[in-house]
Amino acid sequence: MQARMLTRTLLTMRMVCCIAQQLLMVAMDQEQRSRAVTSSEPMAAAKSGAVDGVWSPALTGERRPLYRLCKSDVVEVDFTFSPEFNQTVSVQPDGLITLKSVVQLHAEGLTIPELQAAIQAAYTGTLNEPEVTIVLKDFDKPTFIAGGEVGHPGKYELRADTTVTAAIEIAGGFTPQAKHSQIVLFRRVSNDVVESRVLNIKELVRSRNLSEDIHLRPGDLLFVPKNTISKVKQYLPVANLSTYVNPMQ
Repeated sequence: MQARMLTRTLLTMRMVCCIAQQLLMVAMDQEQRSRAVTSSEPMAAAKSGAVDGVWSPALTGERRPLYRLCKSDVVEVDFTFSPEFNQTVSVQPDGLITLKSVVQLHAEGLTIPELQAAIQAAYTGTLNEPEVTIVLKDFDKPTFIAGGEVGHPGKYELRADTTVTAAIEIAGGFTPQAKHSQIVLFRRVSNDVVESRVLNIKELVRSRNLSEDIHLRPGDLLFVPKNTISKVKQYLPVANLSTYVNPMQ
């Protein structure tokens, strides 16, 4: 009797072990599939040069936005059918412009078409369907700043469509101490918000795919940090360092 009970117990235990092994294999297979799915997108993004694999609308949005007026900009206002109202005005430090026969008008931050519409609306009570042409005579030249481990850190004019890699070359290229995989791009989104993005230029160049090389905008700041060896080397005595480098000593 005891032998039969022992045999049944062993059979039951074997069945439980088989079921547990099957369940474990199914769970491991599902986990491997989920890892393969979730890891495919970040890997593709990393190859494109984004260290964290996330792109922001502020850094990848409209490439050629219209210029917005700044303080000290000078505009020429021409009235097609009322030339006596023609005038040249500048944007004051408070962002306003002073127009003939009209109260001051806020102009800072507006594009030329927006300013044209605002002036037409302001003169509607004085002129009958005024037709206005705005010409930007003098303005703050668009620039970008390159700092850190580049050949010639400084401020450069943004005269044409320029990408991050092109901007680094304009600034003299990388120094031997530069960390190519941790380039930081700072972009001002508003007066109180600055967005940053870490770029892997080394991976961009290695993959020979510059299609996602970010295009700069006026006011952008590029910072190239030092690599780890350069940070540590300054604290190591030269004599002691040669002892470790030369195995004969």
